[in-house]
Amino acid sequence: MKINYFEDTDTAFIEFTAQPVVETRKLCENIHIDLDEQGNLVSMKIEHAKTSANILDFTFERQEKQPSDDSV
Repeated sequence: MKINYFEDTDTAFIEFTAQPVVETRKLCENIHIDLDEQGNLVSMKIEHAKTSANILDFTFERQEKQPSDDSV
């Protein structure tokens, strides 16, 4: 995954995979998603990212897999 933020246009571009895009959908005025041939998310463009997505306050946390509770 790669995230680019373009300060001059206040646009964030998040690339989840490098698959070819076959369809773009507009989710709302400022958010567009790109899908591959199977309908999987390839990328997302967020315009006016400072206000639409609070892009300047970004945190990534990897969560450990929780052990299953087989004792019940």
